[in-house]
Amino acid sequence: MAVGGQMARNLQREEAHKATLKRSSLAFFSARESEHKLHSLYVLNGAMLEQSIGFSALSEVGDGIALGYLDGRIAYANGALIELAGLAPDQTRDMSFFELLDGFRTDIFDEPVIAVRRVLQTGEAYERELHFPDRNATYGFRISLVLQNSNGTSGSSSLTSSPTNSQTAGVSQPLCLALTVKDLTLLKEYERLKSDMISLMSHELRTPITSINGFAELLTADEGLPEQAREFVTIIANESQRLSRMINTFLAVTKLQRKDRQEVLKIPLRLDEVVKETVASLQTVAKKRRIRLVEQPTQRLPPVAADKSMIAQAVRNLVSNAIKYSPERTTVTVSTALEAEAVRLCVEDRGYGIPAEARDRVWEKFYRVVRDDQDKDEESTGLGLSFVREVVEQHGGTVNLESEVGRGSKFSFTLPRL
Repeated sequence: MAVGGQMARNLQREEAHKATLKRSSLAFFSARESEHKLHSLYVLNGAMLEQSIGFSALSEVGDGIALGYLDGRIAYANGALIELAGLAPDQTRDMSFFELLDGFRTDIFDEPVIAVRRVLQTGEAYERELHFPDRNATYGFRISLVLQNSNGTSGSSSLTSSPTNSQTAGVSQPLCLALTVKDLTLLKEYERLKSDMISLMSHELRTPITSINGFAELLTADEGLPEQAREFVTIIANESQRLSRMINTFLAVTKLQRKDRQEVLKIPLRLDEVVKETVASLQTVAKKRRIRLVEQPTQRLPPVAADKSMIAQAVRNLVSNAIKYSPERTTVTVSTALEAEAVRLCVEDRGYGIPAEARDRVWEKFYRVVRDDQDKDEESTGLGLSFVREVVEQHGGTVNLESEVGRGSKFSFTLPRL
């Protein structure tokens, strides 16, 4: 309907132009015709003035903004976007909206047509961070559908319902496509400098901890050490090792938070293959704890854009947790499935379960669940699930937890498919 309306307006303009050419010279002397002309001129002048105000405002915005009609023509592109696209000011005149998107192609954003189709089909905005090594730049990239509500106002597709439902209910109509591009290069550099400082401080802690742990192990090996002193030294060794593990995990989380694309390399990745490798590597650990670790077979899945090492570590954390907190002679099941435009991974156990009041907090840093019959797990750093959430959210996905005390838990996450 919206595309048809756009085409109808194009035809109306052509018909008006033809009518002007065919108009009789005697119509010039008609008073009524003159009034119609004057009225049309006022309306057109007002519409053009309103449009020029909006476009003038967009030209002052620091972010790159472009609007594309639903028939593929470019309605407007401000100077910031033209500069970010590496174009000359007059190049957009004869360029289509898709040709404009081609200027932002990367290994992650390599099919602009598919991205636009998703926006039109779902009504949800398409968002990515695009890194351009040749320019040494990182852009925040967003394609959205602008909808007109029944009250005449317009809004982004992310704030309104999908086009299909809206048209059925008569609530809103698609107006155009909006492209927003933000230059995040300096922001990423600031984040990198901040996390480098944190990493430096964390690395400096490793030297004294290594010394403490080394001398503690030497003391525990001394056969002449009194029993009580041996107990104290063993505690020192165990705690220093636990602190070392916490620092290592903290460094990994910090690395994620800075989202340095030079460190995080996203490539097409098949999640089912990552699961197969992870399950195979953890079978020995599962057998030692008398846990049956099962990979649920699935059809071949489409790839996701992801950093393999980080996604593999996130999957490993979920599976390791399930093995660690499951009673003996129970089963841990790992499965993958395609859900609309995302790939979901699930790790399900038959363990102790997580109380309702702790389900939202398990994703927080350093939080550890305490069961009624047991103290906090001293071996846990409380950073494993936080790491999973950081990884998944950086990749544009979401995490989820379903759990019932005494019956087990199901941890899962989704990643957008390519």
